[in-house]
Amino acid sequence: MRKNERAELIVSELKLLYPHVKCSLNYSNPLQMLIATQLSAQCTDARVNIVTEELFKKYKTAEDFAQADYDELCDDIRSIGFFRNKAKNIILCCQRLIECYNSEVPDTMDELLTLPGTGRKTANLVLGDIFHKPAVVVDTHCIRLSQRTGLTSNSTPEKIESDLKKLIPPEEQLGLCHRFVQHGRLVCTARSPQCSTCSIGPFCKSFPFK
Repeated sequence: MRKNERAELIVSELKLLYPHVKCSLNYSNPLQMLIATQLSAQCTDARVNIVTEELFKKYKTAEDFAQADYDELCDDIRSIGFFRNKAKNIILCCQRLIECYNSEVPDTMDELLTLPGTGRKTANLVLGDIFHKPAVVVDTHCIRLSQRTGLTSNSTPEKIESDLKKLIPPEEQLGLCHRFVQHGRLVCTARSPQCSTCSIGPFCKSFPFK
C-alpha cells in the first residue's frame, strides 16, 4: 500500500472513531491557549488544566503576566514540571506581546516563533485551534502513531511535521493530530498497544497480525 493511500484510510477511520475532537487544554481566549500550551510541555494536559483554573483567574491579560512577580508566578505553577523556566518565559513572552503585537497573540508561524517559550508545537496548536489554519501538532502521540503506522520514518518533530503536511490535506491536519492523541491514549499506547482490537490495524505498517 502506498503511503498516501495509507494516510487517507487512517484519516477516514479515525474520523469515524472520533468524530468530535478538540484540544484537551482548557482556555477561553488566544492568550490562555498560548500560556496553557507553553505550560503543557513535558506535563500532562490534566495537570495543566488544574493549574490554569486558578491561574487564569489571577492573571487575565498579557499585562498581568508581563508585570507578574517571578517568584510568585513560580509558586502559582510550581506543580508543573520546569516551572521556573516556564515562569520566566511566560513573563518574557507577554512582554513581547505588549511591545510588538499590541498585546494580541499573532497569527503567523514566524511571529509566534519569536515569542519566548514558543516552539513549533505550541505555534501550530495556536494556529490551528485559535486561527483555524492548517497545522500539524507534533506531540508524543503524533510521533508514536505516525511512526508506527508508517506515515513517517523520521524521528525529529520538524521532519515529521513536514512529512505529514505532504500526506494529509490541509483541512484534515489538525483534526488528525487531535485524533492521534485520542487513539494514542485509548488504544495505541506507548507500552501496551492494543493491536488486536485496533481498527486502523489493517492500514498500519506495524500491525503484527497481518
